[in-house]
Amino acid sequence: MSKQSAVAQRLHRAARIDDAIHDFREKWARRRGRQLTVIPYTGYGSTTRVRVLGRVLLTKPPKPGSRGAKKALRREERVRGWRSFLSVPVGDVEVTIEVEGIVRTVKADRGGVVDTDVDVTLEPGWHTITMSTAGSEKVEAPVFIVAPDIDFGVICDIDDTVMVTALPRPFLAFWNTFVINVHARNPTPGMAVFLERLMADHPGSPFIYLSTGAWNVAPTLTRFLSRNLYPRGPLLLTDWGPTRDRFFRNGREHKETNLRRLAQEFSGIRWVLIGDDGQHDESIYGEFAQDAPGHVRAIAIRQLSPGEAVLAGGRSKGDRPAEDVPWVYAPDGAGLAEKLDAIENQD
Repeated sequence: MSKQSAVAQRLHRAARIDDAIHDFREKWARRRGRQLTVIPYTGYGSTTRVRVLGRVLLTKPPKPGSRGAKKALRREERVRGWRSFLSVPVGDVEVTIEVEGIVRTVKADRGGVVDTDVDVTLEPGWHTITMSTAGSEKVEAPVFIVAPDIDFGVICDIDDTVMVTALPRPFLAFWNTFVINVHARNPTPGMAVFLERLMADHPGSPFIYLSTGAWNVAPTLTRFLSRNLYPRGPLLLTDWGPTRDRFFRNGREHKETNLRRLAQEFSGIRWVLIGDDGQHDESIYGEFAQDAPGHVRAIAIRQLSPGEAVLAGGRSKGDRPAEDVPWVYAPDGAGLAEKLDAIENQD
C-alpha cells in the first residue's frame, strides 16, 4: 500500500470528500489565473519562540481600473467576508517565513493553514515578520512577544462576549462568515473599556482572543476589534469543515487544546478567562482551572439577556468545577470590571 493511500485511509470519509472538492476547485482556479496569496494572521510568542499563523489561498486578481487596483490594495487585504470562503485554500504548499533574518520553510496543512513555531531571539513588544510562497508576494504579519517576567494575561471569547449578533446559534457561523460589514456587528456594552483597562493596568501582557470561529473570518474580526477599540491581540480560530477524524471540527476541543498550550508556553502567567454563560465557556474554563492549578487568576462570565440566551440555545448549567478560583458575573463589561476590581482590592 502506498504512503498516500495509507494517509487517505486514515482520513474521515468527510475529509476525503472535502479534499477531493478542494483538489477540483484548485485545478479550476489555477486554470482561470487565480493567484497564490498568503493571508497573514497576528502571532505571539516568547523572547525565544514565536507562533506564526497564516493561510494560503488562490484568489482572483483585481480587474484593471477596479477599486482594489486603484487603491493598490495588497492581495490579502482584498480577501474579505464571503470572498474568503470563495477563495480556494491550497494545502501542502511550502511557505517561507522570515523573522529578524531567520528564514524557515514550512508546509501549510490540508486546509492551507500555517500554524508553526519558530525559534528566535526577540525583544518584548510588537514585531513584524514576513511570509511568502512560490508565486506570491511577501506579506507582513505582526507578532507580539511577551517578556519573561510577565505574570498576567487575558484570554477572551468573541461571540456573545465581545460581539453580540442576536441570532440563533445555528445561523451564527453563517452570519459571521458572510456578513462583511463590520457595522452590522454590535460590540458588547462596556467590554472594550473593560479590556482596555486591564491592558492599561498590566502593560506588556498578552491579550488572546480564543474563538470557535473559522480562520476565514479573521480579517473581518480583526477590523471589528480595531474599529471598536478592543486591545490588539492574536486570534486563535479554527479551520472550516471536516477534520481528519470527524465530520466537523470540535469547538470545545479547540478551546481546551489552546488553553493547555498557552499554559505550557507561558508557565509563569496567571490568566483572566473571559466568556459568556451561553453553553460551554463556564465548564471549559472551570475544568482548565481545575486541571492547571496556578494558571488562572480569575474567570469573568458575561450573563446573556433572556432573549440572547434563547437565541444561544439556552444557558450553561452553571457547572463550576474550580471553586477555589474567583468567579465574577455581570451582563456587561462595566459590571465585570467593577466585580473584578473588588476581588483585586481584597487581594
